[in-house]
Amino acid sequence: MERLRLAGAQIDPVVGDVDGNVDRVLDAYRRAAERGAHLVVFPELAITGYPPEDLVFKPSFLAASRDAMERVASRTGEAAAVFGFVDSSHAGPANAAALCRGGQVLAVYHKILLPNYSVFDEERYFVPGDELLLAEFGDVGVAITICEDLWFPWGPLPSVANAGAEVVVSLNGSPYRLGKAERLGPMLATRAADHGVHLLWVNQVGGQDELVFEGQSTYLDPQGRVRARAAAFEEELLLVDLPVAEGATARLADRPRRTSTAEPHPGFPVRRVRVMDTVPDPGRPVAPRMAREQGVEEEVYRALVTATHDYVHKNGFQRVLIGLSGGIDSSLVAAIATDALGRERVTGVAMPAQHSSPDSLGDARKLADNLGIELLTLPIGEPVEGFLSALKEPFAGTEPGVAEENIQARVRGTLLMSISNKFGHLVLTTGNKSELAVGYSTLYGDMAGGFAVIRDLPKTLVYRLARWRNELGVVIPQAVLDKPPTAELRPGQLDTDSLPPYEVLDPILDRYIEDDASAEEIVAAGFDPETVEKVLRMVDGAEYKRRQAPPGPKVTGRSFGKDRRLPITNRFHGFPRPAR
Repeated sequence: MERLRLAGAQIDPVVGDVDGNVDRVLDAYRRAAERGAHLVVFPELAITGYPPEDLVFKPSFLAASRDAMERVASRTGEAAAVFGFVDSSHAGPANAAALCRGGQVLAVYHKILLPNYSVFDEERYFVPGDELLLAEFGDVGVAITICEDLWFPWGPLPSVANAGAEVVVSLNGSPYRLGKAERLGPMLATRAADHGVHLLWVNQVGGQDELVFEGQSTYLDPQGRVRARAAAFEEELLLVDLPVAEGATARLADRPRRTSTAEPHPGFPVRRVRVMDTVPDPGRPVAPRMAREQGVEEEVYRALVTATHDYVHKNGFQRVLIGLSGGIDSSLVAAIATDALGRERVTGVAMPAQHSSPDSLGDARKLADNLGIELLTLPIGEPVEGFLSALKEPFAGTEPGVAEENIQARVRGTLLMSISNKFGHLVLTTGNKSELAVGYSTLYGDMAGGFAVIRDLPKTLVYRLARWRNELGVVIPQAVLDKPPTAELRPGQLDTDSLPPYEVLDPILDRYIEDDASAEEIVAAGFDPETVEKVLRMVDGAEYKRRQAPPGPKVTGRSFGKDRRLPITNRFHGFPRPAR
């Protein structure tokens, strides 16, 4: 049986590192060609990195992208390659894929469906394509698509399948989010089975600012069954042998099912490009690779490790600083940072104050010992008193309160940023999504830093990840997991003094932030009306704080930042206004 060998090059490009990305593409191409691949498929915008954002507006960037594409093309040999780049040679910049072989560019495909929701702004940058591409390998038609092209049944797939495609390859820059597989898997299976095609979905890995990409490139047969899958959060070359006769058989047997009520793009011409007259024998068959599935905690933890590693590495930092309070949040961030970077590149800083318990300092020391990281201890009593003394006149005649308490957090932030400024280290902040949502954080205090590792983790998920990490080997002291959360800014303070229990707070936040539910809808789900109104008022009132928070990786369905854009000056709220 004739076999077409495809290679999915699951690489970790760096946005803007055009020359470095060329090297990454050529290295993967060489390895795939040596293993008999007929076509090597790379991720979306592999040459420029994804997403390039406003770099697309720079003429020099567009020229560099085009030049790099031609350089890669000139280095191709018997194996064909298809890889993403920004093409500005036509009506405007396009999210494009270059099909190359034998030192030449055979064709360029422009992405047709441009996502413009959630974290995606592609209509801001790109013009959509208006031509489909069918690459011919002997008698086998291979359709080229890019990411969003597959997500909707009215995309280009029905047209290219009807034009004779037996294989579809999809180049992707598809960011990770919790629960993504539950939507992606059925969608890919439906596309493959509905059109009776072999489908190779190739995704990038790595972190890029607020996004992290999991990879998990996947091959599905014409019945929609997953036959091969690459690992999550690791670079990998996924090779698959396609018995192409199976695709034709499936399509003939499944003709009624392929009739879709969705309208394909009308009038789009199909460009046919001859890549190989005959498909040479690729040699010994490759064994299917099926990476194991991961549980929720492992999946999210590895996403955060990948995001942290790449943010630090790609931005040129050599070391990170973490304020260690002896609490659960800073403990988890320290564990993630150590797993991402190695113990020699992580420094913990304990900054005890008047209201810090001896147990908290002891827990911070034990955590540092367990992780094997350096720990600095910088008591803050003296600088706090200095601030209070300086503020004695303007604060005269007032009762001590939150302003005085927050001086402690701001002193800690100043110390961390001063060390960062002196030595060039990156400060990792330790606030979680629950706190960020309701503004339970101090601007220019615990929010001061360069990368917010767990800013998209609800507090309840923080505990789950910490317990999961300890299953691999105990690093977070049990006392940290057992004690109630507290900021320790005043005697006997607990988070529940200001907030509902996190087991109540997080489900309310999930409905309000991810589902855009109103107060009435949340109350109807069984939550206390007064609690709901309090929480929603806190969320809406903290928008100005969130705008000043450092970036951090998206892991939930809707994160703060690019994924949720609300005005700061805003009088529309999700709770009833008082009668006048």
